[in-house]
Amino acid sequence: MAGRFAPRSTPRAAVPHQAAAQTAAQAATHTAAQAVTHTAAPAADALTREWTPPGPFDLRLVVGPLRRGPADPTFRMTGDGTAWRTSRTPAGPGTLRLTARGGRIEATAWGPGAPWLLDRLPTLLGATDDPDAFRPRHRLLALARHQRPGLRLVRTGLVMESLIPSILEQKVTTDEAYRAWRLLVRKHGVPAPGPTDHAAFTALGLHVMPDARTWSLIPSWEWHRAGVDAKRSGTILRAVRVARRMEEAAAMELPQAMARLELIPGIGPWTSAETLQRSNGAADAVTVGDLHLPGIVGHALAGNRDADDEEMLALLAPYEGQRHRATRLVLLSGHTPARRAPRMTRGDIARL
Repeated sequence: MAGRFAPRSTPRAAVPHQAAAQTAAQAATHTAAQAVTHTAAPAADALTREWTPPGPFDLRLVVGPLRRGPADPTFRMTGDGTAWRTSRTPAGPGTLRLTARGGRIEATAWGPGAPWLLDRLPTLLGATDDPDAFRPRHRLLALARHQRPGLRLVRTGLVMESLIPSILEQKVTTDEAYRAWRLLVRKHGVPAPGPTDHAAFTALGLHVMPDARTWSLIPSWEWHRAGVDAKRSGTILRAVRVARRMEEAAAMELPQAMARLELIPGIGPWTSAETLQRSNGAADAVTVGDLHLPGIVGHALAGNRDADDEEMLALLAPYEGQRHRATRLVLLSGHTPARRAPRMTRGDIARL
């Protein structure tokens, strides 16, 4: 589910493909809490914006659910805490760099999608989220919220960029899904716009995911080489044929949005919840059908590591409207049962 793992509390040393950019964009200081500038940044064709969160804010915690594995070509979190992400916006490809500095978020964007990304920056970072709507009824959740006051639910406003990797994650190990996403985006996506004269940015290897037409033209053998079976690739192909209708779900209430996504054969409650947690910032989108989550929630809230979806939903019933936030806090608490069985067997159909 979105935000399954807590971010590291201390920055990691940068590795070659995650080298940190050495210079940050300089933005003007504003007295208004959410003042905005769209000005030329040091790199050509860059725009900047500055936003002040209305309360405690943890950048790693907020944007972390957008990362699909440590080598995700659409997302990097560098050693200095800077977040880089790419998007295929309605205006075109864009790259966004986010840095927390002095209680503010400094954002720089490149590409045709830069204005779109900066206009929606507060929404992306949870400005429309309401953490105070959550009322903990378990001591564990109260403590987790106290320890993570900067948690806000991300909201990208883009459905397909979360839907496709969620489909790839259906009924396989995360390593298999991350590998498929990485291979397909690097081969069929486009290099991300950005300060290409900076070696540090080039070393990140960022790409923008393919558009709907490009996804639809990927031949069957390329899906196979990426380890994606016919069931998952078929679901993606059905979704991209109606990509515009899928994107409309970003503006819908949760029940209607889930119904819209689940009209596509192969998309069920697990996939729609995983998608809408990110695209809509859906605080009540519960990930049902997950192999591990019911046992984790059952163990944390009732001491039952063998809980199923039904028991998980019963335990989360007091948090109606905030059940996704409750499960994120459970996961962030670290109160998970010890493993007692082998991991899910990893497959590799590319070798067949």
